Amino acid sequence: MALIGNSDLDVFRLNLGGNPFGWTADEQTSFAILDTFAEAGANFVDTSDSYTASAPGNSGGESETIIGKWLTDRGLHEDIVVATKVSRHPDFPGLKAENIAAAAEASLRRLQTDHIDLYYAHFDDPDTPLEETLGAFDSLVTAGKVRYLGISNYTPDRIREWLRIVDDNGYARPVALQPHYNLVHRNSYEPELASIATENNLGVFPYFALASGFLTGKYRTRADLEGSPRARLTGGYFNDAGLAVVTELSKIADAHDSEPATVALAWLLTRPGVTAPIASVSRAEQLPAVLDAPNLVLSSDELDRLDHVSAAVQA
Repeated sequence: MALIGNSDLDVFRLNLGGNPFGWTADEQTSFAILDTFAEAGANFVDTSDSYTASAPGNSGGESETIIGKWLTDRGLHEDIVVATKVSRHPDFPGLKAENIAAAAEASLRRLQTDHIDLYYAHFDDPDTPLEETLGAFDSLVTAGKVRYLGISNYTPDRIREWLRIVDDNGYARPVALQPHYNLVHRNSYEPELASIATENNLGVFPYFALASGFLTGKYRTRADLEGSPRARLTGGYFNDAGLAVVTELSKIADAHDSEPATVALAWLLTRPGVTAPIASVSRAEQLPAVLDAPNLVLSSDELDRLDHVSAAVQA
């Protein structure tokens, strides 16, 4: 377990991604995943109000709705830490003050709760003054509707501006950062965001921690991807450098009688600032590989090998 930044949120060191819920996992399957996750002693679920609006027949909020039903049905609202996000729901795009307020109310209804544990700005909104956005977030914290705030998909300069504005105005400081970061996509976090996170005690929760399944070793050829809903997301990793990372992961996993996914997540847990990687599964039987990551200790030689092969990847 680990505290998120300067908050009192004590979370398991694997953050369950809720994006498959209502997309590649129906409600029954999602409940089975969440049950297995909680039974293992894990307690941190990540979602967004926009998950998964892009799926056929969806309109956004499906993941939050399923999580809310599960929390209420199982009586676990006080035991599970839930993070969600704002700015990309089709009905609530952007980060204007009135939009944030309305989107938060909609998320609270779907999650069937009176407060959001961790509320992220999902993507920057260059058309709205940052002062307006941060004032709206602070109002939610002051009202008790949000406990803590997080930042996702912002540039280093914009994060520095965010921190300056909240300090100048006495607003609630962010406690979390959610960047795109994994063994085949390192440059957007290293080194600048990593420095900002460690200097400001921001808990870091990398998304696409398994590169949309590529780092599980499941996909070794493009033919393996045919018919997969993740084909669009993983296709760019199929090159010699990307496959070399998967090969090294598999070698290390075999040495530990483990899985490539476990090794990939364990590597992330050694990186500066990282509190818990975000990993998603579409079936409950896929969970053990990700839940084992916090317990897997990689040797310095193994970490060096992974650093070496991943440094060659440009993604």
